[in-house]
Parts: sequence; structure tokens; C-alpha cells
Amino acid sequence: MLHGGGNPWLSGTYDPELNLYYFGTGDGVPRLRAPHPNAEGEDSLYTASIVALNPDTGKKAWHFQATPHDNHDWDAAQTPILFDADFSGQKRKLLAQVSRNGYFFLLDRVTGKSLVTAKYMPETNWGKGIDAQGHVIPDYSKDVGNAAGTLVSPYALGSTNAWAPAFDPKTGLIFVNGARSWNYASRSGRGSVRYPREYVTMAIDYKTGKVVWTHELGNKGTGNLISGLLTTAGDVLFGGDSVGNFLAMDTATGRTLWHANVDQFITNAPMTYELDGRQYVVIAANDTMFAFILPG
Repeated sequence: MLHGGGNPWLSGTYDPELNLYYFGTGDGVPRLRAPHPNAEGEDSLYTASIVALNPDTGKKAWHFQATPHDNHDWDAAQTPILFDADFSGQKRKLLAQVSRNGYFFLLDRVTGKSLVTAKYMPETNWGKGIDAQGHVIPDYSKDVGNAAGTLVSPYALGSTNAWAPAFDPKTGLIFVNGARSWNYASRSGRGSVRYPREYVTMAIDYKTGKVVWTHELGNKGTGNLISGLLTTAGDVLFGGDSVGNFLAMDTATGRTLWHANVDQFITNAPMTYELDGRQYVVIAANDTMFAFILPG
């Protein structure tokens, strides 16, 4: 309990056909432990990882580590997205995660095999490359225990966080609210200086991990206060910015179709439902719910 960690802190996603439950795990503790001794050393197994379990037996089917020996607080607990789609001309059962550490991962969700690993946030600077298994090769000079201190991106709250992503099967795009951020890390603490965050909605091509478009959301949010996302069959992406605007965006381009200011941080992903022949979109902003009726 004192020196373990790796606990999940968001609910995962279940595949009833494969009878596998997928979730991400947190970093190891103590969080400010020493830098990794060398590139071939211990990676804090099962921490900051994507894990597949059989829910009937509790046995692990596979795992994939997103951040080896994570001492930056880059938990890999972000929601895993499950979908069936083409990859390299073959129909595959896929799992995608836009991870807090600044990298996008696409895995075969049957076997856990890596298909794509790509940096989605350009500022991310803790990796030296990608190995044959799709793992990021860390630059250990960016560890928080570095004696001289180091400028690292992203900082502890990550390039994304608990904010729900969304997937559009028509365009093959995965949408995520992200944050550009930097942190000067040293032995005196993991965040002695935290630089301003800039929020941005990103559309990522699942086949390549490349960012197709970005939509700037401002820099007024604090901490984790930025919304999750919702995409619909009507080619609309719903979410919020950092100054209290509820946005409807075009899924293909990110262009704003309309917006409404609710004068509060939008703190959850929108949801949609139909009632008496009318379609509603509902958002939560702090302690208030706002419902919008779509025309038609």
C-alpha cells in the first residue's frame, strides 16, 4: 500500500463479445521516487498501463505500458475507445487511447499488440523515440529526480486527462480536448514552476495518429476544468471551451457551427437524447444543467 500504486481511477470499457474489460492504471508510488537508473532497468510493471482483464476470473489477458517508470504523474487512466475498423486493409478489433503523456496509442484489443504509437502534442519532449513494440523510449534526463532540474512537457495534469474523448466512425477521427503545458521539474518537487496551459480540441486520424485539425479553446481554465466531448451521426462535435462557451463544431474541419455562453466552466461531456420527437443536448457546468433543443 505504501510503495505500490498503479490503481485505476476511471471506469474502463467492456467488450461483451470478447468478454474483456479494458482500463488504464495510475503511476507508481512514491511518485517522486528516484530517476530510472538506466534504459534497461525496471519499468514499474503494470503502472501507467492499459490492461485487459477477464471479468469472470480477474485474470490478465494482456497489458501495454504507456509510460515506463512514470514519476511525472502521467497516469494512463484515460478512457480506452473500442471500435471495429479497417487497419492496413484488414478488419480489426481496435482499442485507442489518447494518453495523458502526450502520445496516441492504437492497439489490437484481442492481443494487445501495438499498431500505432504517435506523438499528438508537439510540445511533448520526454521521449527519444519508439521501440519495435510501440513503447516510447524515455529520455531519463527528463525525470523529476534529475539533480539539475529539467523543463518537461506535459506537466503533471497532462496533455489530456479525465475528459471524455469521442470517436466518429464515418471520418475515422478521434476527438480529444488537450492542453499544451510545460513544467520545470526538480528534486524539490514535481512542479516547482508550472507554465500556463493552452486548451485545444484535436482531431486524430486513428490509422496514423496524425492530428488532422485543431480548434483553440483558450487558456482561462484551471486544473482539470475543461469539458469532455460528444460526436453525433449528424456530423456535429459538441464540447466546451475554457471561457464558458458551449460549442457545436463540424467534425470534418473543427469549424464552429454555433455556440452559447453559459458563463461557467463546462465540467462534463455533453449527452444527447430524444423526447417526444425532439432531440436534446444537455451539458453540466459546475452545479447547473443546461439543455438545448436541436431544430428539426
